Order: sequence, then C-alpha cells, then structure tokens
Amino acid sequence: MTIDEAQQKVDNWITTVGVRYFNELTNLGVLMEEVGELSRLMVRIYGEQSFKESDKGKELADEMADILFVLICLANQTGVNLTDALEKNLEKKNNRDAARHQHNKKLK
Repeated sequence: MTIDEAQQKVDNWITTVGVRYFNELTNLGVLMEEVGELSRLMVRIYGEQSFKESDKGKELADEMADILFVLICLANQTGVNLTDALEKNLEKKNNRDAARHQHNKKLK
C-alpha cells in the first residue's frame, strides 16, 4: 500500500466506521498517547524496565501502526499529503546531512 492509498483508506474508515474525525487537538492528544504506549513497550523490550501483566500481548508493530493511523488522520484533516511531505523532508535531510553523519566519530 502506498502512503496515498493509506491516507485514502484511513479517510474511508473514518467516514464510514468512525463516523467523523476527532478534532485536530484531540487527535494530537491521541497521537501523544499512542507514542507513550510505544515508548512503554520499547523500554520493556530494549530497556531496563520489566514487563507488567498489562504489557502482555502488546506488539511493537501494532503500537507503531496505531501511531501511523493517528498521524494519517491528522494529515488528512489538515490537508497534508504525506507522500509529498516525506519526499520534501528526505530532500532536506539529503542536502543538510549529506556528510554530517559520515564525519560523526560517535557513529564509527
């Protein structure tokens, strides 16, 4: 699925199953909640915190997909084409960081 197709599928889901988009600030809050859930799982898998009963059954892919879904909602409701945005962002990074990381001694 392309990013454009994902934006269309999310919009279709929202307008048929979800009834309507939450407002932008609500979705921003939901996005922060979802990022927190990913963070919680990451620190348990890769960090030093131990798992709790409530963490069982959680999967990184699902938590990341939750974030992507809400981010797509925000893009849709604010008129952002994520394909265009990502292409422009990669171009910016390529121009700005062309040699930056190659000369970073911390990465060697």
